[in-house]
Amino acid sequence: MASWNSIPLEITYEVLGWFAFVSWSISFYPQVILNFRRKSVVGLNFDFVLLNLTKHSTYLIYNASLYFSSAVQKQYFEKYGFDQMIPVAANDVAFSIHAVLLTAITLFQIVIYDRGTQIVSKISLTIVTVVWIFAAICFFIGLSSQSWLWLISIFNSIQVFMTAIKYIPQAIMNFLRKSTDGFSIGNILLDFLGGLANYAQMAVQSIDQNSWVNFYGNIGKTLLSLISIFFDLLFMLQHYVLYPGKTPVVSQKADEESREALIAPPDGSQSEGV
Repeated sequence: MASWNSIPLEITYEVLGWFAFVSWSISFYPQVILNFRRKSVVGLNFDFVLLNLTKHSTYLIYNASLYFSSAVQKQYFEKYGFDQMIPVAANDVAFSIHAVLLTAITLFQIVIYDRGTQIVSKISLTIVTVVWIFAAICFFIGLSSQSWLWLISIFNSIQVFMTAIKYIPQAIMNFLRKSTDGFSIGNILLDFLGGLANYAQMAVQSIDQNSWVNFYGNIGKTLLSLISIFFDLLFMLQHYVLYPGKTPVVSQKADEESREALIAPPDGSQSEGV
């Protein structure tokens, strides 16, 4: 495996990687804390959390396999060249482990806290089921042919697909409610910083190696950063520009109905003329 040509770039690479890890890891806590304080998950889209758990689980499989498995690394070098560096760093593995745990905790909060009328959609349940059945089929194909790099690339592709669709339900929900109430913007701001740092880390490695192989050799990590940054910008637009401090439309209608019920006289209680 290739070594670093510049010590300052190597240090910068490590700093950016662990900055991305800290930003992305901390980004899970504002939502968890908000749910705990409110004892409610109303406003948090359940499809987003379910899809996110599948996304991070498949990404953990990819990162851990490429980082720890010598068999997978051997196939990677055979495909991209023995003068290349593994495109997965220790911070990638650490982040994936932490992300799976925190997303599972958020899912547990959905089970125990007030959910209002919100439910997980059948579409999301179907997507998750089909994805894992597909992953299981690929596992047995890879097992029989010993195509480990191909197999983990499938998991990497799954995480890219899940990243692309997981934000959509929350964005639509914010649009329909005309509010981001119940959805932590702190999560988005930290996620945005992590995405920028993650992309910058890959760029630093490419500059040092004078090669862009790590971008397409780990296309999942590249697309992860770009997709996350795009949706983070969308959520910031919704929170700060389109619906700043607005009460959800559903809540407004409920308040109006409550006021009408208080003002309206009971049936048959109208005053008779004297």
